[in-house]
Amino acid sequence: MTAAERTFLDDLGAPVRVPAGGPQRIVSLVPSLTEAIATTLPDRLVGATDWCIRPTDLRVTRVRGTKNPDRAAIAGLQPDLVVCNQEENRRLDVDRLRERGIPVWVTAIESVEQAITSMRRLFAEGLGVGEPGWLVEAARAWEVGSVPAGRRRPSGARPRVAIAIWRDPWMVVGPRTYPADLFDRLGFDNAFGDAVDRYPHVEVAAIRAAADLVVLPDEPYAFGPDDGPEAFRGGVDAVPTVCVDGRAITWYGPAMVGARAYLEDVLAPWRG
Repeated sequence: MTAAERTFLDDLGAPVRVPAGGPQRIVSLVPSLTEAIATTLPDRLVGATDWCIRPTDLRVTRVRGTKNPDRAAIAGLQPDLVVCNQEENRRLDVDRLRERGIPVWVTAIESVEQAITSMRRLFAEGLGVGEPGWLVEAARAWEVGSVPAGRRRPSGARPRVAIAIWRDPWMVVGPRTYPADLFDRLGFDNAFGDAVDRYPHVEVAAIRAAADLVVLPDEPYAFGPDDGPEAFRGGVDAVPTVCVDGRAITWYGPAMVGARAYLEDVLAPWRG
């Protein structure tokens, strides 16, 4: 390490060397963090995945997907920091990039509060800048540091929600996940909160039996009015469904600022 570098620990406790003045050439392999970095430090972001669709006018080199990044292309960009996420990206790619001498910062986010604290550390330590204004607003919107309104209602007295993320086979949000904590804060119980897996495979019949409401986001699977709701109509065990903007329930970053108001409006008929 030179005098012009500083070392910090990422969310997994791995040491990461960054320039003392903050990295100037950043590659992001996480769509939500790409939006966060591009919104705050647009001139420093040089690479992102094909799935990084926000901001809509993003103009950087594309390095394939989150699960199959082009490591040679990333190295060719000569980044002084690559930003990853424990859930979104593979450990193999992180290890291979580090073997090339490329600093990699890995975030680990399983709750709304972790999202806020992780991004605060990323911007303050990993990126060497102050806390962005949108992050201050996001923390305020989601009442991080206080008791969220949704949690003031006792568990069991709240609607049970199943949040689907895929079909054929069907998969839902389980415990220890950002979307599960987000809906907890909105006043819902996760119908699959006791599952062993964080994103369990389930049958439609199990969803019908467990949930008072099925939430169908448009990502990662593109659920929509004609693809998803029909599975829960008809019969004595029919369950209401609601299609939502997936970015509001899975993207941490600037999307968090307006996500709460949007979701409270969309979910109002079921919140009680």
